[in-house]
Amino acid sequence: MKVGIVLSGGGIRGIAHLGVLKAFVKAGIKFSHISGTSAGSIAGALFAAGIDPEEALNIFIKTKLLRLIRPAVGSLGLLNMENTFNIFKPYFPDDKIESLNIPLTIAATNFSEGKLVYFDKGPLISSIHASSCIPGIFKPIMIGGHMYVDGGILNNFPVEPLLNNCDFIIGSSCNHLKPVDKISKITTLMSRAGVMSINKDMEQKAAFCNIMVEPPGLGEISTFDTAKAETIYWLAYEEALKTIKKNKALLDLSLQGN
Repeated sequence: MKVGIVLSGGGIRGIAHLGVLKAFVKAGIKFSHISGTSAGSIAGALFAAGIDPEEALNIFIKTKLLRLIRPAVGSLGLLNMENTFNIFKPYFPDDKIESLNIPLTIAATNFSEGKLVYFDKGPLISSIHASSCIPGIFKPIMIGGHMYVDGGILNNFPVEPLLNNCDFIIGSSCNHLKPVDKISKITTLMSRAGVMSINKDMEQKAAFCNIMVEPPGLGEISTFDTAKAETIYWLAYEEALKTIKKNKALLDLSLQGN
């Protein structure tokens, strides 16, 4: 059986995907295809390259990769995401999507033409850069004469590439919002509105997944709150373990993997 997993965007909350993937690794469930946007594309690429999710967490914490998620404040101009190329290079020495151990699809927004693009071959690092390039903070990534920015603008949960390639689809979303009855800060209001915007079609998208893992309340954590990285990882890990234990289909997949 071909099992695919889709990883949403969400800034620092994307660390949750590593926790989810770790739980599935522990259960012996193997993936035949991964699809991701923004932070989900980074987590997916590291995993598809054969890097254990917990080691990937350490990579985020110990290297300057967090600059992708928490850019310097006060810059007079847009930051250049391509400066992180040398950080990625040791983990992706071939720098080709098709060289990964698991097929990966990366969603990005072609800003020049205003359309969604899926990368499933070609340069890996520039595709990750394109998918993670937050407009207004980072300079657009140039690929083939076109400007590219964050895939989450047009598709924050790219399940579509998995539909005709997988028999069983698992969704990992890191943007769940709990109901609230008051908001006291403008920053909280703006952040919540932003998460609502990227979640606008989640109900329809989730219907394509056989299983959804969505740790409650993660959407309330700021996109740039890097101090919460380990907390996010373990919350997601525990939520995924619970999901596996209570779902017969996942238990069956676990037995097949072992």
